[in-house]
Parts: sequence; C-alpha cells; structure tokens
Amino acid sequence: MLNFIYWPISAVLWFWHKIFGFVFGEGAGITWILAIMFLTFTIRILLVKPTVNQMRSGRKMQELQPQMQEIRAKYKNDQAKMAEETQKLYKEAKMNPLASCVAPLVQMPVFFGLFHVLRSFNRTGTGAGQLGLTVEQNRNTANYIFNPSEVQSFLDATIFGVPISAFISMPADMMDAYTTNFERWQVVAVAVPLILTIALFTHFNARLSLSRQKKRRDSGKTAAPTGDNAEMMEMQMNMMNKMMLWFLPGMILFTGFLWHIGLLFYMFANNIWTFVQNVIVFRKMDEEEAAEEAAKKEAKRTTAPQVGSRKVDKRTKKQRKQGQQGN
Repeated sequence: MLNFIYWPISAVLWFWHKIFGFVFGEGAGITWILAIMFLTFTIRILLVKPTVNQMRSGRKMQELQPQMQEIRAKYKNDQAKMAEETQKLYKEAKMNPLASCVAPLVQMPVFFGLFHVLRSFNRTGTGAGQLGLTVEQNRNTANYIFNPSEVQSFLDATIFGVPISAFISMPADMMDAYTTNFERWQVVAVAVPLILTIALFTHFNARLSLSRQKKRRDSGKTAAPTGDNAEMMEMQMNMMNKMMLWFLPGMILFTGFLWHIGLLFYMFANNIWTFVQNVIVFRKMDEEEAAEEAAKKEAKRTTAPQVGSRKVDKRTKKQRKQGQQGN
C-alpha cells in the first residue's frame, strides 16, 4: 500500500550504495552506513527551502501574536468572523501557516519508509510485518530495488562486528539469517552510544530553538500572551517546551531498543544536520532582522522633518494681524 514511499527510498539508498561501493567495496559496512547517511542528507537538502520557510513562518507567527489575540478577544463569540479576520491578517502579512507543516510531513514517511526497507532485508522473523522466510529464502529474495546479491551484501555487512540491520530486541531466530557470528551484547554496545547521542542532540536542538525564542521575547520582538486566555496559553507554551526538551529525547531512549543499527545512523545524521542547519539559519535570520530594523530606522529618519527646514513665525497674534493689515 505504501510502495510509492518504499520504492523511491530504496532507490536513493541503492544509488548511494553504488557510489560508495566504488570506494570501499559494495559489501563493506561503511559503504552501507554512508549510503544511509547520504540518503538522509539527500532528503534534508531537498527540504532546506521548506524548512527555512517553516522557520520564517514561525517567526512571523510570533510577531503576529498581539494582533491575533486582539482578533480572538474581539470576535470570541463569532467563530466565522474570527477565522475570516485571521485569514485576512495572514494574507496582509504574506504568511502561509501551512508552511510550517511541510518539512515534518515529509520527514515522517521517510523515517518509517527507511525503517521498513531496512527491516525488509531480514524477513525471517514471524512477528508483525515479517514473512517468516527461511534463511535461504530470505537471502535469495529481492528487497524492492535491491536484487538478491545486494540483499546478501547487506546481511553480511557489519559495523564494529554487528550487522547493519540488527537491533537490540531482535528475536533469536532472526539472528540466524546472518553469516556473521555475533552476540546480543555486541548489538547493545554499538546501539546504546548511538541512542544516547541521538537523544542528546534532540535535546540540544530543542534547547537551541527555545533559547532563540526566549532571546526574541526578552528583546521585545515576540510579545507575551495577553488577554483572558493568557495564563492558559502560557501553560500550553511551557508544556510544549518541556515536551521538546525532555519528552522527545526520552521517547528515543525508551524506544531505542527497536531501532536497527542502520536506522540509528539515519537518526544520528539527521540530528547532526538539524543542529548545523539551525545554527546557520538562525544566524542568517538574525542578520535579516537586524537589516530590517536598520531599514525601518533609516526610513523613519529620512521621513522626519529636518531641523531648521521650517521657519517658525515667533510674532504674537496681534503683530501678525497688524502686518497683514499693513500689506
């Protein structure tokens, strides 16, 4: 049903596997790891513009909060009028609130699609989504764009002695599909440092975004919630911030035993990219804001009356009247 996601993902992974295979050999573990990481970078490069638009949309949304709160207060008993005025505000500000949804909506199916493609290299298990193939059947069955020999290459590839598609909680019968002899503790030794690193970077990325929001708020560029629902909005904001800082990293720690080694490298590469991109984009946006502020001040200065450009008649009203009569 989701083949329209699985086939393109497997095709991009196949492409990078061939590229790095020329350098390191197609059966090398580093070839498969780099292919997975560059699949990540390929997707993120395509999402740079939508992501920047998302950040700019979020900034504009914060700047429009005072007007939006006024609209909510004014039309709290007329939902249709409130929606109409809100849309008018968005149009005047040249802002599309849906722009903030594009990047997350694209990344989620990519994540689950890659999870499925990597998991499908080993279909000897009997759990949900598994085919219960024998070891021989599995090694001679294609996986989307990957032919049987490439499936065997993936199954035999290792990183630090652990197969790329191994995961901490994998059933013992699935471990028989590999020609490499390894123990579960070895999977734990490779997976746990990756899980911890991913969770830490998820926390750091959230902290970077929230610290910028706080800086903007302290500088007066973002207005604090006001009105009847100000306290509730503040509570919701604090709850969302805590979720970003602690809940998401906690979920990674809690569910890390489910992720394949290859998928953990995808998440690792994705978090590193996000961190670097945020640092660069935030700096660029700060420069844009500074330029906008400077332009506004310059425009205000040039339109202000020049000192001495207007002569002031200091005569009294009686003197001016006498002068007029004399003329």
